[in-house]
Amino acid sequence: MAAKKSPFFDTATTLGKVVAFFGISALCGVLAAGMLVPIAAIAKTGLTTGNNIVSALPSSFEKLPIPEPSTILDADGKAIANFYQQNRQPVKLDDISPNMRKAIISVEDERFYEHKGIDPKGIARAVVGNLTSSSRSGASTLTQQYVNNLLVNNQVLTGSDESTVSGQKGYSDKIRELKYAVAIEKEMSKDQILEGYLNLVLFSGREYGVQAAAQHFYSTDAKDLNVQQSAMLAGMVQLPNVYNPINNPERSIDRRNKVLGNMYRTGAITKKEYDKAVKSDLELDPRTSPSGCTAAKENAYFCDYVTNLILSDDTYGKTKEDREGLLYRGGLTVKTTLNSKLNKKAAKDAAKAIDPKAKSNTDIYSSIVSVEPGTGKILTMAQNTTYGPEVKNSGENTYYNFAVERSLGGAGGFQGGSTMKPYTTLGWLSEGNRMYDKINAKKQVFVPGSKWRASCLPGGTTTVGSNWEPKNASPGFYRSMTVDTGLYWSINTATVQEAYKTDLCTIADYTKKLGVLDQGAKGGPAPISPSNPSFIIGSAEITPLSQAAAFAAFANKGEYCEPRAINSVTDKDGNEYKVKKESCSQEIDPTYVADLNGTLKKIATNRVSKGRVDGPIAGKTGTNNYASSTWFVGYTTGISTATWVGRLKGKAGEEKNQMHGAMVNDKKAPWMVDSSTFAAPLWVDFMEEAVHEYERNNFGSARRQPPPPKPKEEDDSKSDSDEKDNDKEESKEDSKPKEESSPKPDSDNKGNGNGNGNGNGKKSDD
Repeated sequence: MAAKKSPFFDTATTLGKVVAFFGISALCGVLAAGMLVPIAAIAKTGLTTGNNIVSALPSSFEKLPIPEPSTILDADGKAIANFYQQNRQPVKLDDISPNMRKAIISVEDERFYEHKGIDPKGIARAVVGNLTSSSRSGASTLTQQYVNNLLVNNQVLTGSDESTVSGQKGYSDKIRELKYAVAIEKEMSKDQILEGYLNLVLFSGREYGVQAAAQHFYSTDAKDLNVQQSAMLAGMVQLPNVYNPINNPERSIDRRNKVLGNMYRTGAITKKEYDKAVKSDLELDPRTSPSGCTAAKENAYFCDYVTNLILSDDTYGKTKEDREGLLYRGGLTVKTTLNSKLNKKAAKDAAKAIDPKAKSNTDIYSSIVSVEPGTGKILTMAQNTTYGPEVKNSGENTYYNFAVERSLGGAGGFQGGSTMKPYTTLGWLSEGNRMYDKINAKKQVFVPGSKWRASCLPGGTTTVGSNWEPKNASPGFYRSMTVDTGLYWSINTATVQEAYKTDLCTIADYTKKLGVLDQGAKGGPAPISPSNPSFIIGSAEITPLSQAAAFAAFANKGEYCEPRAINSVTDKDGNEYKVKKESCSQEIDPTYVADLNGTLKKIATNRVSKGRVDGPIAGKTGTNNYASSTWFVGYTTGISTATWVGRLKGKAGEEKNQMHGAMVNDKKAPWMVDSSTFAAPLWVDFMEEAVHEYERNNFGSARRQPPPPKPKEEDDSKSDSDEKDNDKEESKEDSKPKEESSPKPDSDNKGNGNGNGNGNGKKSDD
């Protein structure tokens, strides 16, 4: 009877084919394909398949960049937010605990330092185990696993549908992995491979690499991991979800103890260390590291602004998808201008002004933003809400950033009210007039067809589209007064009279030069049009950031600096990206600024601060009709801050949106709400401390009215009489009026579109 052939050498049997395959693989320079591939699949493929695949494969492959989180830093280098798809914090091998290195080698590849990328003994053990047991075991070395993770990374970055995930790999995938493993071993040292693997491998959820895992589960660094912590993490890499200690503590402990057993068996730890480690509990001290601006807390809206700047700038990629990929995977370090310490106070003060938890405040908000004169650096940007999705019937959460324009995450601006009046005064001064000049602020009615000088428009004029009768809240101020008095008390009819005698294009040009755009313009933000005279008292919708930056020019002798939030951007390799540089230009004659500041200084010092904010300080109040938008914008030579309090959904200056006598902070507001009710106190609370962090120099001296010529002797009696009349006039001007308001929005008007809001609100700004 013929001798029975041994199945190990019979190529007609499945097992024989496996053995024959090993022989062919050896001849090809590949010792084995690992046993994660079912034996039957190899048998059906044929003996030459391995040879053909190996010959066709290149000797190496392109290793695409490993995704790393991007970090946004404040001006002092403190991290305020991280962005990632894979939370990974690469570290050097020397910064990884020896316990962790031993643990991963003991459980994943105990002959790691002996083989050349492929472990024949491991393959043989896996073959026998898979043939004699219902369970499957693999023979992949750490080098192979490293290669596989690199391939997976390439697929993620390129969007490939091909899969190299364990359990989904075919025969050719394993052969490719083997050949690349051999090639990697020739290019890299063992320590480099181990370091690369420990920084690349998935541990849980979006936690990649040992440093991120150590932080996530133990709130410690990879270099400080003890024996049992290392064993637990090493045990996770096989099945991260199954062995997650937070979700499956019992399975995690069982797996950890098996790793500890391997460590003891291979001599990585002593019996004493083993006994102590297996008796310990999981010792978890979990820490979350959310991705994105949500984790930035009070800095979230500034973070969102910076994010939008990056995602809208083709410097960081041709498409938005490219830019998002760079932000979430490129390991960027974004250094910003934010004073986060000061911003924390800004957020606290904003919430104090308008309590987000008050039931009455579902559509009442506050915003505060600061800019540094002379540089344009944005120092603070905060509001009284929490960054996040809106909650029904609550005003606590929103993604809207009230300080900026809509394209950068903003709410589209708000009517500026009387904070717009300084631009009219600048126009007045630039045409050779003075602050001490008298104007007639009596009631005026501008009928349809009334012409206003506007040299930049066709015909050099513009007209109103309907009757416009600007009104004051204080009836005693329909009279003659100086420009200084009109601005100090924010008298609507005084500002209108100034503008009527000034070229509207000159006034509008100052808003353009200082970066104040009409956010509500048709087609999107645009320079304020001089065709509608109502802009002079605040009908245009503007952003708090633009006002803070514009008023910073008043603090800086007329030099305007474009607001900027980013100082530098570098990637993980140290490559620098082009960022917006400091851009400053002289836009106002310093003489006009000194004259203007002479009045604005009195407003901030006497009417708003009243001794609380150390000066010199200056600023302007602002309130629109029905107080749905209230402001104070004030500054020192070192910091310019705009505060805004008002409505978002009901921001139009209409009676139904009024805050006069409304419920605010769960109590009834005054019958006449203006900038002094909420916005100015918010500014004072914040600036009381903020001014001490920045310089406070003098603003310069306003030009004084020259003394009248000495009268002739024969006219002495007449002169005395005139002097008495002037005293009465000044007495009237010094009496305190109610605050003046801006007109209703332009959309309320009918006719040719050139009309003004009717300005008949019951309240006005200052």
